[in-house]
Formats: sequence, C-alpha cells, structure tokens
Amino acid sequence: MNERSPSEKQPIPMEYFEDPICTDVPNLVSSFVDSFVDFSVSGGLFLPPASPVPAPQDAPANPSSSQLHTWLPSPDRLIAVGDLHGDLSKSKEALRLAGLIDGSGRWIGGSATVVQIGDVLDRGGDELKILYFLEKLKREAAKDGGMIITMNGNHEIMNVEGDFRYVTKEGLEEFRAWGDWFSVGNKMKAHCVGLETPKDPFEGIPTAFRGVKEEFHPGFRARIAALHPNGPISGRFLSQNTTVLVVGESVFVHGGLLPGHVSYGLQRINEEVRDWIKGLSGKFAPDYCRRSNAIVWLRKFSDESATNCDCSLLKHVLDTIPGAKRMIMGHTIQMAGINGVCNNQAIRIDVGMSKGCADGFPEVLEFIGNSPPRILTSNPYMKQSMNSLNVDTKDGLGLLLHEHGQKQVEVKA
Repeated sequence: MNERSPSEKQPIPMEYFEDPICTDVPNLVSSFVDSFVDFSVSGGLFLPPASPVPAPQDAPANPSSSQLHTWLPSPDRLIAVGDLHGDLSKSKEALRLAGLIDGSGRWIGGSATVVQIGDVLDRGGDELKILYFLEKLKREAAKDGGMIITMNGNHEIMNVEGDFRYVTKEGLEEFRAWGDWFSVGNKMKAHCVGLETPKDPFEGIPTAFRGVKEEFHPGFRARIAALHPNGPISGRFLSQNTTVLVVGESVFVHGGLLPGHVSYGLQRINEEVRDWIKGLSGKFAPDYCRRSNAIVWLRKFSDESATNCDCSLLKHVLDTIPGAKRMIMGHTIQMAGINGVCNNQAIRIDVGMSKGCADGFPEVLEFIGNSPPRILTSNPYMKQSMNSLNVDTKDGLGLLLHEHGQKQVEVKA
C-alpha cells in the first residue's frame, strides 16, 4: 500500500492560509451566524444588504453622525406614522394603508419619506419583530430612493435605562428567545479559528430580580442585556433613531418641544441621545429626555381638548425654528383619531392602534408636496359616513386635516 501514515503526511503549505478565500472564511462564518440569528429572532426575515446612506446636509465632519438626520427638505411624499407599541400586525396595516408595503411586506413606497415617531417598544409582544421589519424596509426603501426615519419615544428611553414598567409577558418572552439565539450564535463564533471571541452581553447581569416573578427572570435578564447602553439591540437599532426631526415645514418630536430645547440645539440633542444609547455617556439619558417636561414626555400640546393646549407657547416655539409651521407629535392617544389644534400648528398622530393600548384603527398622516396634510384611516365608521355621501371608498379613505374636525376626500391609498 502507498498510503502514508499520519506522521508521514506532508504539512499544509503556508501559501494555503494566505489565500484570500481561506482568510475570508472566518468573516463568512460570522456573517452566516449573524444571518441565522436574525432569521430566528425576526420571525423569518432575511435582511437585504444595507445600501450606502449619504451624509445628511446638516452633518458635521464626523463619521459617527453620517446616518443621523435633523433637518431634511420637503419630499414629494411624506408619511407620518404614530406609536406602534409591539403590535406588528397593526404596524403593517398602517404601512399598507399608506401604500408603502404590499401584502407580503415588501416596500412599494418608491421615493416616499416615512417618519415613525417612536414608541415601538412596550405594551406588546412583537417589539423585536417590528425593529427588524423596519430595518428591512429601510434597506429596501433606500434602493428605491425612499427613506424611513425612526424616532425615539419615551418608551425607547425608558428601556435603555432599564425601566420595564410597561413590558408585557409576551415582550419578555420575545427577548428571552432572543437571548437564547444570540448566545447560540456567540458559541458558534467562538469555535471558529480566526474570529475574536465574542463579548458576552450577559456578563455582570444578575440572574434573579427582587420583586419580579421567577418565571420572568430570564426575560428581564435578556432585555437588560439587549437594551442597555451599547447593547446588541440598542446599539444596532435604537442608536439610529433621531429624537427631533425637521422635515420642510414640519417639526417631528414624540412629546413636544419647549423654548429651552430649541435654544439648546436640535442637532446637539440628537447627537447626545445617540451617543448615550451607544454607551458613551453613562447609564441615564440626558435630562431633557426625563421627567414630565422632557422632549419625549411633554403633553402641553397633546390634550384632546383644544382649550387645554398651550397654543401661545407652541407658536413661540415654532417661531424659533426657521421655516417651521407645525409640530407633529405622538405619545398621547387621540381616541378621535389623528387631529390638529392651535390652527393646525399641533398635529397629534398617536391613535393607540396597538392592541396593548386602545386597539385603535390604524391611521397615518400624509403630505403630498405643498398640499395640506390629510389623514389616511382604516376606520370603517368613517367609511360608512362617506358612503352616505356617495363617495367611492374602495381605494381607501382620506380626510383633510382642519381645526376641530376632518373633511372627507377621496384618496388613492
């Protein structure tokens, strides 16, 4: 027999290890593992490759702010979406209502700009699935010249700080499952020669929590690991969020702005909150994101009764922001649907659509060029009202926004 014994086998030449195909293997393994974990956690999504994102016009010469927008010109079509609170089904319904996705969840919105005003987290069990779904749409939209901008709400801030008062049992289970899959992925990477040993996100996090039922301890632990400053989920998804955004004549903010916020600097606020989420500035959010008068908590312009809204203060704030004519806010549920007060200088778009909130009918706000904003709604009662006026509603329902009510118009949505 001509077969050599193991001791007689020739050594593998060094040229083999220097071949680019071989040196790329660890990175390919890492990419495969990440895709495997994403697919398992997201409910079966394959994220398309990310397209290069051009630096915003207002960005300083700082690579870390290349994807952070504070000021944008008016697009041809702008859609504003309110609080989603862990309800993936209602989130998709709102996006379909605006003609942004098809029945399979693929982006069909073309070059439209979409602003989701925060509060993806809490009150529901699909929080991670929504984060992944929005990330998928961001990448799909970018290829068509569209843009999806996600914002921080008070619930994003609370969760990064470790405040889980509004977490549901289903939400804890979703994060527990994430923790299991993420740990499996890290173990797979640890067995690959050439890859740096992954950091354990659970390191230093206790396994038990006083005042929490034992059955929920794994979910709490995983949620802390995922969402603490610079955690795998907060750093990956939430650090992309803006906290204040000006698009043309519209100022977007989850709760509201006060004069002190504007004088402090809108771009500065966005950068500081982003840096905090990335783990660069301590455990707690900046003061302007905490307490009742904070940017993400303010309700001075959101009371359902127009007489309880401080219209003079709102006008003063808008006058200090160049070109601003209106402030668009979420945070406070509007049981009557999207509406405007203070001569439409305050537009409130949180309709409590999540089953974990008011289980409201999905609605979105639409701007076409310089035309007045209009409401797209799935409310069948409004459709019945339109039918009594002999208006065709088969393609959707549009309501022109005006003070103390809505004017019905036909809309292709």
